[in-house]
Amino acid sequence: MDNSLNGRKALVTGGASGIGAACARALAARGAKVVVADVDASGAAALADELGGTAWTVDLLDVDALAALSLDCDILVNNAGIQKVAPIEEFEPAEFRRILALMLEAPFLLIRAALPHMYANGFGRIINISSVHGLRASAYKSAYVSAKHGLEGLSKVTALEGGERGVTSNCINPGYVRTPLVEKQIADQARLHGIPEAEVLAKVMLTESAVKRLVEPDEVASLAAWMASDDAGMVTGASYTMDGGWSAR
Repeated sequence: MDNSLNGRKALVTGGASGIGAACARALAARGAKVVVADVDASGAAALADELGGTAWTVDLLDVDALAALSLDCDILVNNAGIQKVAPIEEFEPAEFRRILALMLEAPFLLIRAALPHMYANGFGRIINISSVHGLRASAYKSAYVSAKHGLEGLSKVTALEGGERGVTSNCINPGYVRTPLVEKQIADQARLHGIPEAEVLAKVMLTESAVKRLVEPDEVASLAAWMASDDAGMVTGASYTMDGGWSAR
């Protein structure tokens, strides 16, 4: 039984499903008390009950409310995200701002809220669920790519500021993960590329990967759990790819 996170409190955003739920389970399995944060109140409550944790129903798009937060977590997993696939000239400005608010401004505000507690205790783990799109670009994803590139920069600044005070900050950069977020993209990608939905994985999503399969949420969670541990104390300012070789090209 791995109890390496006993006594630690973790907060996982977008924790009710997908990568977030997998991270919440992995952290709880190692002894952490987990706060499952999600706009999906019932989903967050169900998972929190399963893990013996706490549910936090929160709309991370309400950035004004986040600005007043104070958090007492030892581990912060910034995972919540959305996607919109469209050419730049058709991309609604409001949707662009919405994606950046959720996936860049909200992580900044949560980090800002968590650092005083982490600094006071001399320990903190910021784990940002980025993407291969934090390192590479793809057509039709201007907002998502911009947000993930920004998250990479935010993570590195956090690492530099927190290093002497026991706080690490890192990104995990998966390729396409088997989640509802990816599944919802398939119809849009089929329309934009003029191909049947059944061909999207092979002809669009996995063309750059040497390993021709989707990443599993549990694989991302296993890396997040290691990053949260004492064993990863010298790992900071890093971006760990889990993309089947996509970024090796």
